[in-house]
Amino acid sequence: MDMANTSIKLDDKFNIKKSNVLLNGTQGLVRLMLGQKLRDEKQGLNTAGFVTGYRGSPLGAVDFQMRRASKELLASNIKFKEALNEDLATTALWGAQQAELRGEGLYDGVFGLWYGKGPGVDRSGDAMRHANMAGSSVNGGVLMAMGDDHSGESSTVLHQSDLAMIDAGMPILSPAGVQEILDYGYYGFALSRYSGLWVGLKTMKDTIEVTSVVDGDPFRMEFKNPETMSTSDNLNIRLVDTPADQEKRLLSDKKTAAEDFARINRIDKVGLPKLNSKIGLVAAGKNWLDLIHALSLLGIDESEAKALGITSYKIVQTWPIDRQSLLEWADQLDLIIVIEEKRKIIETQIKDALFSIASKTRVYGGHKNDEYLFFDHGVLDPLDIASALGQIFKEEGCSNNSLELGLRKIIEVQSADNAPDLAERLPYFCAGCPHNSSTIVPEGSRAYAGIGCHYMAQWMDRETLGFTHMGGEGANWIGESLFSKRDHVFQNIGDGTYNHSGIQAIRAAVAANTDITYKILFNDAVAMTGGQGNDGQLSAVRIVNELLAIGIENTVLVYDDKEDLSLSSFPSQIEKVDRTKLNYVQEKLSKIKGVTAIVYVQTCAAEKRRRRKRGLFPDPDKRLFINTDICEGCGDCGVQSNCVAITPIETELGRKREIDQSNCNKDFSCLNGFCPSFVSVEGASVKKSQQTDFALPTLEKPELPSINDTHNIVVTGVGGSGVVTIGALIAQAAQIDGLGAGMMEMAGLAQKGGAVHIHCRLAKSPNEISAIRVTMGECDALIGGDLVVSSGSKCLNLTANGRTKAVVNSDQIVTGEFTRNTEFEVPNDQLIVSMEAKLKEGLSLLNSSKIATKLMGDSIYSNMLLLGASWQQGLLPLSHDALIHAIKLNGAFVEQNLRAFEIGRWAALFPDDANKMISNPIVNLKKSLSDRIDFRKKHLESFQGKSLSKKYIDQVDSFKDQEIKEAVAINYHKVLAYKDEYEVARLHLGTHRKVAEKFENVRKIKFHLAPPLITKEGKNGRAKKIEFGEFTIHVFKVLAWLKWLRGTKFDIFSYSKDRRLDLDLIKQYQHDLQFVKKLNLDQDKELILELLNVPSSIKGFGIVRRKNYEAASVQRKNLLEKLRNSSEALGHAAE
Repeated sequence: MDMANTSIKLDDKFNIKKSNVLLNGTQGLVRLMLGQKLRDEKQGLNTAGFVTGYRGSPLGAVDFQMRRASKELLASNIKFKEALNEDLATTALWGAQQAELRGEGLYDGVFGLWYGKGPGVDRSGDAMRHANMAGSSVNGGVLMAMGDDHSGESSTVLHQSDLAMIDAGMPILSPAGVQEILDYGYYGFALSRYSGLWVGLKTMKDTIEVTSVVDGDPFRMEFKNPETMSTSDNLNIRLVDTPADQEKRLLSDKKTAAEDFARINRIDKVGLPKLNSKIGLVAAGKNWLDLIHALSLLGIDESEAKALGITSYKIVQTWPIDRQSLLEWADQLDLIIVIEEKRKIIETQIKDALFSIASKTRVYGGHKNDEYLFFDHGVLDPLDIASALGQIFKEEGCSNNSLELGLRKIIEVQSADNAPDLAERLPYFCAGCPHNSSTIVPEGSRAYAGIGCHYMAQWMDRETLGFTHMGGEGANWIGESLFSKRDHVFQNIGDGTYNHSGIQAIRAAVAANTDITYKILFNDAVAMTGGQGNDGQLSAVRIVNELLAIGIENTVLVYDDKEDLSLSSFPSQIEKVDRTKLNYVQEKLSKIKGVTAIVYVQTCAAEKRRRRKRGLFPDPDKRLFINTDICEGCGDCGVQSNCVAITPIETELGRKREIDQSNCNKDFSCLNGFCPSFVSVEGASVKKSQQTDFALPTLEKPELPSINDTHNIVVTGVGGSGVVTIGALIAQAAQIDGLGAGMMEMAGLAQKGGAVHIHCRLAKSPNEISAIRVTMGECDALIGGDLVVSSGSKCLNLTANGRTKAVVNSDQIVTGEFTRNTEFEVPNDQLIVSMEAKLKEGLSLLNSSKIATKLMGDSIYSNMLLLGASWQQGLLPLSHDALIHAIKLNGAFVEQNLRAFEIGRWAALFPDDANKMISNPIVNLKKSLSDRIDFRKKHLESFQGKSLSKKYIDQVDSFKDQEIKEAVAINYHKVLAYKDEYEVARLHLGTHRKVAEKFENVRKIKFHLAPPLITKEGKNGRAKKIEFGEFTIHVFKVLAWLKWLRGTKFDIFSYSKDRRLDLDLIKQYQHDLQFVKKLNLDQDKELILELLNVPSSIKGFGIVRRKNYEAASVQRKNLLEKLRNSSEALGHAAE
């Protein structure tokens, strides 16, 4: 391998003097604007640039990248302005095209770039039509970068913007990757200036959310104008045209000019040469990449295509197509196959062109004769395209052994497409997200979701279902309410949507006098697309004033008292309440006729964390801690907070809960869980796991794999854990090594703790990479940062036994499901078996999270450790120097990441040593049944005394069957050692020791309790918890000593309903033990075990425990009835 080029820098991407650069598509748009300015200067033009639009995937990071390049843009006279919404951005660009028309312009012209998601194109239709009818400036020009989501991976609707562009009369360019975004972006500006038309630039995940090594030379493409204009006058924007004149120029002259411009510049290209060919293949953009990929799967290269009589044609300008060039290529072809997903734009134009010359050439596309071929819905996959094309080639007599072999391989891969999804990692609210609290509605009420993070409330048991397009929130209820039995609904709407267009929907509801409560969730960030600030410096105060101004008198401010909010800055006439009283506010407003509103102010958790790191946000001197000895594992803290920072911890007495302090954003809603195990600590800082003092030995270099065609890598993980960084490092290292690289992020909502898939292809040169998306059976290397994601069908189906080598993190990382399903467990063992069945010897498992924690002091280095292990295992064809330089270029915690990379290498070379170093959370649990019984015996002695432990042992020893004995040992102990006031006090005496193990510099410890003698239960059955200081330890000592009162007539706590329940449970279980002794174990063992394990489900305190008891009682009753019936039946059989 050549020497690594360590002169490469990160800021090369915006250095227009550099040619070989690594860019993603969004960065390509920035570079395009810089390059266009340079091209104009070369032509002697003094132009300026203007970028405006509204963020939305796959163009969610345009504003971030434009701000990042602000210095370079400013130097090139390029202005960037975020717009409130897409249609206003269109109008602003329309204005920029008029800047020099009145003799008032500062520049010769302004070239403009609009960006927006497909639905933004839809809402901008009127503005687009007006602007394009008017036209573009002769030295300006406009590109409209439309972000389409054909698969709906991160959208509420699947969308294809082509037809909207065509309806407005705008030419469409469909680039097939980052290089073509640059090349055809320059073409688009030239086309716009010549034709007077605005030009659409179609972008998709596969072409814009990709990173590639490209030639960034802005002068690599040259364009020329046709010698004669379509009319005697130019076609650019004028001030005097009537609407009728504009329509005539658009449809008669400008469209023709666009087609002429495509022809003179030969923008469409012949792919596979046409040499006595009979079958022609046509595609554009992403589908061109799919086609190249499909042909490679069939084993058809240029020589094979020549032998089979196949040619191909790549269309760049998909509307209006260059018909003349197309017809020249199509001449003498028997069949043209148009590979095109969604509704057919190219196919219909080809058919029209062929019909106009009475051609007998057949055209397949959406249909093949009367059969469906390439559907209008969904997306096309290279494997499906290859299968369809191979079959057609055989039918047309274009087949040989190579094609037959390719088809057989495809069938084999498709037949292996059967990986089950044993677990799923859905995106979820971040730890401490305001929406965890704000999206709750009163019992019996329901709510609608909206665009934004709170859309996810629909899969979180929040009585929230249904949504509208962005800006229509609540307007649906205007119509539905007229014909519904329901009187009132809540409507969630984010501050970003409110600012974009949502206020209009609220005004419409006011005008219609609709009974609805708007919950405007002001989190001070557009969190779904990366935490950008609200455009125009929108504030909560301004929202409240606007709501009052449009007539919503019943507006209530709900706030988080931990945030430094100036309540006096809000209007005095509105009610202001802490968020703990949200339910009261909602119930009150739901009874008021007309439109009411809640402005819920709580900062985005992710943004809060960023600001706290910079000292720009209040950071409460408080952390919460759960004493696992007291915790029952009921999960009520997770249910009440919906927070993913509540994680499981395995103990000898079952699964409990703990707080992931590194993930906690100090929302403190988990305190609402009805449980006395919570304490808060002040002045404390979390102890970093002590790094093991470990000197790495000299590590031998691995044998690197060779690159044949492309080397295909898939990286998986959990959103927010740095998975994308690993993909970026691989691509960067490839560039440093002089290789071609393409990387695509498959994320969607994954930044919210969901599944992330990174696809990366490496090649000896950039032009050898076409489609970056890896398809079934093509994965050469899998770097699995998360077992759940790696074992899912979306990932595992890309692998192939014998081809794929995988290094996967075996640690159990819980999903959001754990917050709602208190018994949920990631089926790690099953996931591993599933992966082993597919990959066999190709799979290497490594608990990188535990190793990173043990040797680096933090699990955050897990993915970097995996990268090192993967390289050492020979998964990556990259030099050590290139990877090290890429890590240094990244600039984040360089020394730590370099060490993590080397530790990963060591762990791959010495896996047994690595496993010995890490401590599994359950290795200290008592293994044998006798050990487990002995542990519980001693625990009961501490709980009450030796007489109780003897009673326990006598009962357990009365059973000889080991399974039955184990069930009795666990569950009889559980009912005997109930956590009453004496026991909670005794266990809290160990809280200081437990806190000291987790924190340092602890100044104060406070306890959060609801003592039955001084608190009363509310309507919901929950007593309000009270905060107690450290003096409570003295009370605990007294109570713990008074445990001898337990069960006596002097036990004042025994008369409460909770203690009566505990005593009843003991009696019931002892009854059940005597009952099962009379049963036939051989016949009823399964039912007996179910009955004996019933107490395991009775967890929690107070109302939580009572509800679990009620459910368990029903289960117990049914089991007893089944066992009695079985026993009677056996008795009758014996008679």
